[in-house]
Amino acid sequence: MPAPVPQQRAVSAAETSHGADLTLLVIENDPAGTFTVPELPAAAGTRVRIRTARNLTEAGRLLTDDVDCILLDLALPTGSEARSAPAEGADELAALKHVLRIAPRHAVLALTAEDDAELAAEAVRVGAQDYLFRGELDGRLLSRAISYAVERKRADVAQHQLTESRLRAQENARLERGLLPTPLLEGSDLRFAARYRPGRSRALLGGDFYDTVRTPDGTVHAMIGDVCGHGPDEAALGVELRIAWRALTLAGLCGDELLSTLQQVLEHERESEEIFATLCTVDIAPDGRRAGLCLAGHPAPLLARHGGAALLPYEDGGPALGLLPRNALPQALRAGDTPWPRRQVDLGGSWSLMMYTDGLIEGRVGPDCTQRLGQDGMVAMINRQLAQGLTGEDLLEAAVTQVRELNGGELTDDVAVLLLDRDQEHIRRQGLNANRGRSIPRPRPEPAPPTAPANPASAQRPPL
Repeated sequence: MPAPVPQQRAVSAAETSHGADLTLLVIENDPAGTFTVPELPAAAGTRVRIRTARNLTEAGRLLTDDVDCILLDLALPTGSEARSAPAEGADELAALKHVLRIAPRHAVLALTAEDDAELAAEAVRVGAQDYLFRGELDGRLLSRAISYAVERKRADVAQHQLTESRLRAQENARLERGLLPTPLLEGSDLRFAARYRPGRSRALLGGDFYDTVRTPDGTVHAMIGDVCGHGPDEAALGVELRIAWRALTLAGLCGDELLSTLQQVLEHERESEEIFATLCTVDIAPDGRRAGLCLAGHPAPLLARHGGAALLPYEDGGPALGLLPRNALPQALRAGDTPWPRRQVDLGGSWSLMMYTDGLIEGRVGPDCTQRLGQDGMVAMINRQLAQGLTGEDLLEAAVTQVRELNGGELTDDVAVLLLDRDQEHIRRQGLNANRGRSIPRPRPEPAPPTAPANPASAQRPPL
């Protein structure tokens, strides 16, 4: 049989803090017709529209997005809709649980008799915003209950969303923090420092990436790169390239062979052919006095010695990873050409090598913020900070802070900076201190040669 059309009527305004019209869905089954919704007092110019449903099936059809509050009679007979829910059985609150399940974002008021106070309290514990007694129901009480239930539900939903957002942010932070590199420099005399600042807000990871490892032969390998863009997809691709670089480096690859393999990784992992990545790799000899430099479309590192800081040569740099056509790289390698030549650099005894991404040099400067800092401006800034005696972590922190100040605020691009330095005098003092703590063993006296017996025949035979 067709379901009866629910009767709808508009009544006077209900008191709310927002002053907007509200819609109340009343779910009750009163064959005698003795239950009526009391007249609501006018307040704050707000109207309350009432819809009436006789069972849960009708309620499901009338439960639209514009419904703000539901008034449910707990004496409503439990239909097949509520009984089909698992683990509810013949529960007195089966209808309420069904309503809460189909209307998780709506405020719910429980209506019951005066002698069912315990059931009413249990309804609130289950999830209803409040309860009302049928015999004490009047317009003013219902108006206040509707306003309270709506506001409480809005607060609950906002708190739930805030909690979900906070948990999601914490999970993302743990994930991104775990993807940041941990330098492998055990046994090396070099000191390491790094600063990383993603361009996108509320993130720990961007399209920039870096890493440093020491191989068993004593060579220290350092790398820094930049995937074009700074969104989550670029951050994921940067992590893939960093992990691939570490694995290939530990496997013994270096220079042009390593970069050509990374180019293949990029080609297979990128979403479109327009995505590319710049890269700078440095391999420092075990004695710390020489290094090999490869540039793939990346800014040249800065080398600081006692005479000041200057950029390393970058004329021999090759194209960024991903810019060469797929068939061009194998052909060049077969022909003996080197897309990314390795340049030998003399470091000296004491030095600091700073590798960075273009986010550090593309910040704006000047009163009108129309010019870029550029590499020359960065070199001048680092020289001033070195003259102030800054080194290591303090130097990088001062550099990033000053670039932000010159830019007039936060930088829009990712920034990654790492610093490797070697202090020959410090290494020498460490060696002296290590030798001073050792005791020099005295040479043992050599045993005297055995004396031959006077009578060989009387010599006793040694025991077996």
